[in-house]
Amino acid sequence: MFFRRPLIVALCAAGLAGLGAYAWRANGASSASSSAQAANPGGGAAAQPVLVELAQLSARRVEDDVAAVGTLVSNESVVLHPEMAGRVAAIHFRDGSAVRRGAVLIELDAAVQLAELRQANAELALAQSNARRIEDLFARKFVSSSARDEAASRLEVARASVALAQARLERTRICAPFDGIVGIRKVSVGDYVRDSDVLVNIEDIDTLKLDFRLPEIFLGRLRPGQTLEISSDVAPGETFPGRVDAIDPQVDAEGRAVLLRARLANDKGRLRPGVFARVRLIVEERDGVLMAPEAALVPAPGQVQFVYRVEEGRARRVEVRTGMRRAAEVEIVEGLSPGDRVVVAGQLKLRDGAPVTVAQPVAASD
Repeated sequence: MFFRRPLIVALCAAGLAGLGAYAWRANGASSASSSAQAANPGGGAAAQPVLVELAQLSARRVEDDVAAVGTLVSNESVVLHPEMAGRVAAIHFRDGSAVRRGAVLIELDAAVQLAELRQANAELALAQSNARRIEDLFARKFVSSSARDEAASRLEVARASVALAQARLERTRICAPFDGIVGIRKVSVGDYVRDSDVLVNIEDIDTLKLDFRLPEIFLGRLRPGQTLEISSDVAPGETFPGRVDAIDPQVDAEGRAVLLRARLANDKGRLRPGVFARVRLIVEERDGVLMAPEAALVPAPGQVQFVYRVEEGRARRVEVRTGMRRAAEVEIVEGLSPGDRVVVAGQLKLRDGAPVTVAQPVAASD
């Protein structure tokens, strides 16, 4: 019993010595870790470069534009009506054909008008004969001056009757008022028409007009002669150039919009009146505009936008002020300069001053 007590005491002392050694080693490892963190406050992960993609900025000439929609209109358009009631005697055109100015398109029955014209011509011939005879008698002093004046008056009345009969005859013929394309006729030979009936429409489509509206805020930047690009679903993939021809002086009070009319050539007849069209109006052309990919922008609270500019292998956060946007690009008004390289992919892992590695572009496969 007594010889076991020294053994127990020795075992306890050995255990205490082991625990002390373990505590000393653990304390030393913790101190070393703290020293390493103090030497590298960012930690081991922050010291690793972030893989990013860059874009280099350059200044170039850009066009400030505004988009709108509109409707194409014929250069000239008219719906033909008869000027008098009558029966259709002849039609001298085919539906959808081209006609020249002055060409007779439709004739009404003119039997009555022709008879009136012959009668008027006969009365004119008689009045002319009487006037010559009275003039001869007056020269020989066989008639008075009043008889001479009366004969001259009858001659003028006869001439007016001929002109009136001729005008009535002309009203039986409906002519093309300008060069154009006739539409689909609404009458046939033998139809009895009145002066309110529609005969056919005629359109001049070699040149087209385009009516569209823009918000009143653009009024100060609009002027005749500005260029625009026109596209339509009837000609997919094509654009047609045009120019602003006129600006309505009155702004629509309800829609707060200004009406514009443009003009464009339609030599091949690809476009037609009434077609819906999209408009890109170039309101201004500017040189030295700095454009950046929209992907470079990083939004921040308070409507602040910034980008990461790479300098000497590190990303620097730069606040920017932007302008116009178009085609996945944005104008940089303030904050950057031509030649700057900005991050366009990988911003989510970046912090101000973080080291970066630039990703190499992947070659396109055949």
